[in-house]
Amino acid sequence: MYDENELQLDCSTGHTAGGEKGIPTLRRLQIDPLSGNLDDMSRLKALLYFLFIAACAPLVVSQSEPGPGPGQREIQIWAGGGHSVPGGTQHTEAFDAGFRYGWVITGPHWPGILRGRFEYVVDAVPVYLIFQPANTAYAGGFNPLGLKWNFERRGRLSPYLELGGGALFSFHNIPTYTNTVNFSPSAALGVHILSEKYNWSVEARYLHISSAGLGYYNPGLNTVQVRLGLGRFFRPKP
Repeated sequence: MYDENELQLDCSTGHTAGGEKGIPTLRRLQIDPLSGNLDDMSRLKALLYFLFIAACAPLVVSQSEPGPGPGQREIQIWAGGGHSVPGGTQHTEAFDAGFRYGWVITGPHWPGILRGRFEYVVDAVPVYLIFQPANTAYAGGFNPLGLKWNFERRGRLSPYLELGGGALFSFHNIPTYTNTVNFSPSAALGVHILSEKYNWSVEARYLHISSAGLGYYNPGLNTVQVRLGLGRFFRPKP
């Protein structure tokens, strides 16, 4: 296993403290298989999902309208995870969980299959776990920009398309040897499964994590995730 603290990169010379060239060393780090105790990692993930389901219990309450409708609000707790894909750092997994608040701003617009309602959402993300070859990085963040288009309902199904962005702050560099401050643009396609009491959401999300050039080395991290959410739409009291 490579230790971020044992290998230092001299950016001015391109060599490590041991005299080896820095860039090949970084590449070797990226292509090494994910090391560490996989059983412990699996148990950690299982525990996090259990805590997520337990935290969802208070949301299982009655909602006056299934939604999403104009003037309604959305609250949700969610968790997701996925694996790195080509285009950035490899052999990395990500898990995140957070809370959402949204405002359905408009009534139905556009014709045909595009017809739907616009919603603005924000997320607080207290849990980011990035499982890297060198270490497991913990981070927290927030997503102040969430542009969500809720297509017309099809029975109990309410599909949506979403674009978002935010920032995260970590205790270790993400990816290794880059930066502890990163930005997190994303795109998602999902569906709400509505009921009279609450709704589930299931979505596929593409998440990009990058320092946007704040650090000397910036390979970025691209992941495809599956995210599950439990929440409700409601109309605030006048």
